[in-house]
Amino acid sequence: MNSSDSSLGDPLALENQVCFALTIAARNVVALYRPVLAPLGLTHPQYLVMLALWQYAPVSVKELATLLELDSATLSPLLKRLEAAGLVRRERNPDDERRLMVTLTPAGREMQEKARDIPERMMRLLGMDPEELRHLNAVLSRLNAAATSADLTDAES
Repeated sequence: MNSSDSSLGDPLALENQVCFALTIAARNVVALYRPVLAPLGLTHPQYLVMLALWQYAPVSVKELATLLELDSATLSPLLKRLEAAGLVRRERNPDDERRLMVTLTPAGREMQEKARDIPERMMRLLGMDPEELRHLNAVLSRLNAAATSADLTDAES
């Protein structure tokens, strides 16, 4: 297959698909995080949870799920592992027993300092400067917002 022919205008060419580029980029970037996060004992999804907690804790499980755009079936096992590692605590809110709150333990707070250099290390690994990453983040945020608010009736026809 001649890739130059397919990329000139074929809307079904693999290399023209945004979904393909996003899938490959996500897989490759997450793979770069593995060795960077390994010394902290965190997986990439656990790192995202910790980022949210460093910024917002204490927070309810429901609010955390909303922040991370995860369902509870995905978030609950992450929180259980982080709790087993001694990084977070889940406790009922004394003012509202229905709300399960997530707080950081002292070890979870200390980890924030150990993680402080991760964004810069990732920037170096990716060979991108802060402005490029801010622009990419803005474009991806717009894309996510558009996908979230898309009218699915068009997709069904």
